[in-house]
Formats: sequence, structure tokens, C-alpha cells
Amino acid sequence: MSQRHLARTLALQTLYEWDFFDGKHDPLEILERNLIEIAPQLEEKDFYRIIVNGILEHRKDIDKIITVFAPDWPLDKITTVDRNVLRMGVFELMWNTDIPSKVAINEAIEVAKTFGGESSGKFVNGVLGAVYRSQIEKGVVKEADKPKEEKGIVSEKPEKKA
Repeated sequence: MSQRHLARTLALQTLYEWDFFDGKHDPLEILERNLIEIAPQLEEKDFYRIIVNGILEHRKDIDKIITVFAPDWPLDKITTVDRNVLRMGVFELMWNTDIPSKVAINEAIEVAKTFGGESSGKFVNGVLGAVYRSQIEKGVVKEADKPKEEKGIVSEKPEKKA
């Protein structure tokens, strides 16, 4: 299991606890406690903090996006696990420009399958896929999704000499 996958799993546990108690517990205390008690050897601590802090910072906008793309599911009716997996996925799709969109979606699906219910993976896939397609339709392309040529990466192939 990759370190980033572990960081996402830990982020889900942190967000789950915070959400379960209706935001009454300090999420930063939960974050630090989980690092000490659950994952002291985690190499991707900064990535874990970026996810949790980013979701907390953008939660209102993230929740609006989820509401738009899951109209048949009021936010409070989505299971706590699925709601927070969706928050992670939307955050990575919309605000974390270093993560390719397909990686963000696939990681969210895998976390949902592991911790959610029987249909969680499909639900998360459907919602995040719709968010991604909407971004593409609007012409919004993350830096991480651009072909290498557009990122300014030069091919390693030597030029042919005449």
C-alpha cells in the first residue's frame, strides 16, 4: 500500500471522527492525535495535513459541489464514510492541482470500497466522474492532467543529426 493511500485512509478516519461528532471536536487535535497513535511512521504527513486542512478550508464549497452532483442524495443522508470520501475526492479534483484527476477518482473509489458499504465505490465513482466531466466541459484542465508537452517537459530523446 502506498504512503499516499495510507495518508488518504488516515484523512478519512480523521474526517469521519470530526463529522461523526458534528464538528464539535477540534479537527486539528484529531489530526495530530491520529498521527501519533495510528500512524507515527507515516512518511506522507504533509500530504495528510494538506488533505484534512484543505477539506476543512473549502468544506462549504465542496459540500455545494457534492449537492449539485448528487441531487438525489441530501448531504445529511449520505453515509458519513461516503460523504467524507466524496469530500476528499472533490478536494483533490478541484483544489489539489498536483494530483491527476484520474488518480484522485481511483483513490477515492478504493477508499470507499474499503471503508464504505456495498455500493459506495459505484456511488463515489458516479459523483466524482460527473464532477470531472463538468470540469472538462468547462475547459478546466488541471496542470497534473495536461500532456507532458504542455507542462513544459522536454522529451529525453536525442535529436537526430542529418
